[in-house]
Amino acid sequence: TNPDPRLSAPSPEPKMRTTLAIFAVGAVASASAFAPGPALGGVMTARKATAVGPVMADQVKCGINGFGRIGRLVARIMVKDPECKLIHVNAGSATPDYMAYQFKYDSIHGRFDGSVVVDGDDLILDGQRVITTRARDPKDIGWGKTGVEYLCESTGVFLTEEKAQAHIDGGAKKVIFSAPAKDDALTVVMGVNADEYKGQTDFVSCASCTTNGLAPLVKCINDKFVIEEGLMTTIHAMTATQAVVDSSSRKDWRGGRAASGNIIPSSTGAAKAVAKVIPAIKGKLTGMAFRVPTIDVSVVDLVVRIKNGASYEEICAEVKRRSEGDMKGFLGYCDEPLVSTDFESWPVSSTFDAEAGISLNPNFVKLVAWYDNEWGYSCRVKDLMVHMAKIDAAVKKA
Repeated sequence: TNPDPRLSAPSPEPKMRTTLAIFAVGAVASASAFAPGPALGGVMTARKATAVGPVMADQVKCGINGFGRIGRLVARIMVKDPECKLIHVNAGSATPDYMAYQFKYDSIHGRFDGSVVVDGDDLILDGQRVITTRARDPKDIGWGKTGVEYLCESTGVFLTEEKAQAHIDGGAKKVIFSAPAKDDALTVVMGVNADEYKGQTDFVSCASCTTNGLAPLVKCINDKFVIEEGLMTTIHAMTATQAVVDSSSRKDWRGGRAASGNIIPSSTGAAKAVAKVIPAIKGKLTGMAFRVPTIDVSVVDLVVRIKNGASYEEICAEVKRRSEGDMKGFLGYCDEPLVSTDFESWPVSSTFDAEAGISLNPNFVKLVAWYDNEWGYSCRVKDLMVHMAKIDAAVKKA
């Protein structure tokens, strides 16, 4: 196939077409948009991503399947990370100009700090050309043709090794699920069990945002004090899966009520899922969720009985020590009287709130940790992709 002639020419800088909107409500990149079906327009066969300015020789060649909440934020993070090269985004049905609008403006995380230009079917983000396609079936996307090696699967559809194999068949080398796997695929939470990835699989799950918000704190406490049993509650911001006003949900009646005006008890597998990355706490931890009418940022309320008794001050000191040491960037520490909006766009997976926890006795304690369920989690998806690339490179070199 002959390469696109634009490869040998500088990227033009046309003005982005902008459509003003007052409100955009609902899930734009829903899972149904990616259900297997005929390919939509916009699939290119030979375009290569190009960048303006210096490019690191060892940049990770990345792609994203799905341009919803997480897909868009992962894209923002990749574009600003010198270790990543975002090459190709496959959207459900969004046109390039609408993708540019969604990428540039965000109600929580603000305007993108950089240039956003539409050039035909491509986006030029901070000078880097990113190919966009609109294919529903992975075999029609063409990851191999555009050079994608590490793929963020964020549609919520292809969350098993069997289903995601189509991405590998299409040319991607590794697939990273930005959600819990629906099979026994390897689950990695950065800062907790990253060493379990040794290049042995093509499919890795980054778990859920809540598992990432909980597991670093659980690891810290269990390593030092040994958790005997515990209950976790996440007070979780509403998400696109919920209804803005009362709707219908046969599967979860409460979940069908208005997210914008209710505190809604809900289930979560996040606490049990921690056992996938910390086997020592298997059977010792479970939990639930309350969905609340805030747009972003959630908080974990962890109540545990510990074997090695300690004062609350000693527990705080240990969390602070780990947050400044080997778990820095994944476990944070805060002793200021902050609230949820103070953690918007905060990149740390789990930030311990020393002022919010309480202790009943040396063996029974309540611990609180904040997490940006959008931005913090998206940072970990990117980190996992880069980590896998480095491990794969080391294995190949050896």
